[in-house]
Amino acid sequence: MPTQTRSSNPSPVPHRKVLRQHLQAYEAKRTALAIVLLCVDLALHAALFASIILFEAWWAKLLCALAAGFVIGRLFIIGHDACHQSLTPHRGLNRVLGRIAFLPSLTPYSLWDVGHNVVHHGYTNLKGVDFVWAPKTREEYAALSPTRKVLERIYRSGWGPWLYYFIEIWWLRMFFPSKAHMPSQRAIFLRDNLLVSAAGLLWIGGMVAAALATGQSVALLLLMGFVVPFVFWNAMIGFVVYVHHTHPRVSWHADKAAWAAANPFVSTTVHLTFPFRIGALMHHIMEHTAHHVSMAIPLYQLKQAQGWLDETLPACVIVQRFSWRWYFDTARRCKLYDFAQRCWTDFQGRPTSTPAPAVAAA
Repeated sequence: MPTQTRSSNPSPVPHRKVLRQHLQAYEAKRTALAIVLLCVDLALHAALFASIILFEAWWAKLLCALAAGFVIGRLFIIGHDACHQSLTPHRGLNRVLGRIAFLPSLTPYSLWDVGHNVVHHGYTNLKGVDFVWAPKTREEYAALSPTRKVLERIYRSGWGPWLYYFIEIWWLRMFFPSKAHMPSQRAIFLRDNLLVSAAGLLWIGGMVAAALATGQSVALLLLMGFVVPFVFWNAMIGFVVYVHHTHPRVSWHADKAAWAAANPFVSTTVHLTFPFRIGALMHHIMEHTAHHVSMAIPLYQLKQAQGWLDETLPACVIVQRFSWRWYFDTARRCKLYDFAQRCWTDFQGRPTSTPAPAVAAA
């Protein structure tokens, strides 16, 4: 298997409170730096969309559209930090900056706060609570309708992260979610949805107006100026959250007590490394173990914090060098999860990973 990780038999992990005490040195927040980062990405965002409009060649428009989708992802990561209250030391400013940074991805700030900060971070990889890329059991998969089985296979194929995020996260849980997916209904949820809806309408309207003003095809400019960047953004975030918590060594848990005893803030996350400073281009969101241990660490301190964790817990932190071979091998192996055997399986229920050690409930 093309994987590069630490020992498969990790030592006991120190309690999260102990680790956070050591990581406090990396929690210092810098308002000026945060604002500069946001302004730089907003300027890149504006420049790329201007280029999409001004370039005549379709291939030049396409390249700018793909780059614009990537910058939307960068802006989202800044908003993600603001939503964690880790971007600046000012709570009110974080809420303002976060909403601004989330607008290009059409992400409602308050709904992301609940789904990500409360549910995902509070109960990472706990079956029945954390919904982000939660694997189904063989029995759950067998009970699906034929159409839903096909969709599940697409999601888990390695080619479907964009569709998974668009449907399962954004459409069902972020964009005017039903009570089935968001039982709590708050006025702020509606206001944030109206805000991103207005942003989306302005975005689409701006592309139509630009096409008419420059004598271009409305369909082409909508494709390059809206559809391609939005699909690329969904693919980027879908991929990111998938590789953060899907790995043959990453366990899921069905029992809350056993989950808590497994120190899930370290054991359920992956530190994915890239060549050519690609991780830095993604604002270090891939230094993910440190982020789960302490959400207070700002993105501009994550590299140093993750380095400390990697050196301190070399047998516990999953460090994986990215390659497309590894990624598609993971997608091939991590289809369903057997909670009794504590291992990943294929769609036929055949084990595809080494069973995780049993964890005694505290």
